[in-house]
Amino acid sequence: MPETSAIIDIDLLRAEALGALGKLNASDAAAVEHWRVEFLGRKGRLTAALRGLATLPPDQRRDAGAAANALKELLESRLAEKQAQSAASRASAAGGVDVTLPGRRLRQGRYHPSTQIIREICRAFNEMGFQTVEGPEVEWERYNFDLLNIPRDHPARDRWDTVWVDQRRPEGAEVEVGQRMLLRTHTSPMQGRVMEKVQPPVRVVVPGKCYRVEATDATHEWQFHQVEGLAVDEGITFADLKGTLYEFARRIFGAERKVRFRCDYFPFVEPGVEMSIDCFACSGKGCPICKQSGWIEVMGAGMVHPKVLAGVGYDAEKYTGFAFGMGPERIAMLRHGIEDIRHFFANDLRFLSQF
Repeated sequence: MPETSAIIDIDLLRAEALGALGKLNASDAAAVEHWRVEFLGRKGRLTAALRGLATLPPDQRRDAGAAANALKELLESRLAEKQAQSAASRASAAGGVDVTLPGRRLRQGRYHPSTQIIREICRAFNEMGFQTVEGPEVEWERYNFDLLNIPRDHPARDRWDTVWVDQRRPEGAEVEVGQRMLLRTHTSPMQGRVMEKVQPPVRVVVPGKCYRVEATDATHEWQFHQVEGLAVDEGITFADLKGTLYEFARRIFGAERKVRFRCDYFPFVEPGVEMSIDCFACSGKGCPICKQSGWIEVMGAGMVHPKVLAGVGYDAEKYTGFAFGMGPERIAMLRHGIEDIRHFFANDLRFLSQF
């Protein structure tokens, strides 16, 4: 009878221990610890049962001991699971990391909206045979003004609030014409740089940053982007300019867009025009976006001035060309209904994540 009662005690102990553990709340760490002490502690019930096996006959002791050790491993395993659940529950309640949850998906980066629209604009012209080139942001006065028919005494220079670069030189030394350095005020300096190195035909678009001393507001920034375009060859006419820009407007704003050209003045083109599209919000009827005019100005353009061609060594009697320039942020503002250009440079993820 003694040996039989010892084995039965182990079976009962298994049922009682597992039943009690199953009823415990994982978040109640104190209750889990109390269970450990009661059943697996140094003075616990399982330890007492193991010590009682010594009273059994030798032929019964081995089987009973194996059963008791198996029970100990089982209870320790179930205890570890409950303790892990308890730790995870406490971490979750404290706002910590729950190691039992699946990993959080990392946020995927994306291109800045200015980069996206610049690439889209360049791709539209690339598909029409234009090559994308880039140039320096710190530029010589010669390329930024002189070669573009804007000499030092030209009144049009007042339109560009230039950021000049301080060049250290001996006191009293004069600066040669065109040798002052500045942060380029537009991407047009690349017209001279490209034509000095390449003989016609020329077809390039030039994206890049520009800088001007301006007070910032909803439509102006001191640092912004431009995309310049230039095409020079024999026999190029104003009709080629109109056809190219009309196709661009269709690709960017939609196939149903209407295009309007009106006379404007730029020193480096003659004649000069401003290009507008019919308002996509009101279809030309008039609304706040188009200021009730039905039209939205998109860019300036014109036929390359003969003095610009002659300044780089081209034969102005043989070659003609057209040029255009636009602000990609303005294009994006028109397409997406953005009211303030400063959003593009504020680094606010709530804004940037929408593109």
